[in-house]
Amino acid sequence: MASPKKELFTRDDVKLARYAKAISHPARIEILRMLATGRKLCFNDISASLPLADSTVSQHLSELKAAGLLKGSYDPPKVWYALDPHNWKTARKSLRAISRMKIKDVN
Repeated sequence: MASPKKELFTRDDVKLARYAKAISHPARIEILRMLATGRKLCFNDISASLPLADSTVSQHLSELKAAGLLKGSYDPPKVWYALDPHNWKTARKSLRAISRMKIKDVN
């Protein structure tokens, strides 16, 4: 298997790709919507709102957290999740910039 060679690309593009991958599933988009209210939610609240197995919800939360879009805090016996405001702002700015790219007609 070939190595991804991420070092050949800008740091901003690598970040954007990480964010885009993290939001590439409808369940993750719904999790972001739930957390966009500004409230912290525990795993049970998130899982109860999705038509998925707890293990699947846990995997989706892990992907979002690994991308830096979520923060988790452990307050026994619960894990609480919230959007990471700095990284979420960066992701929104990057996605907005790429959505504004002009496509030139090749004909």
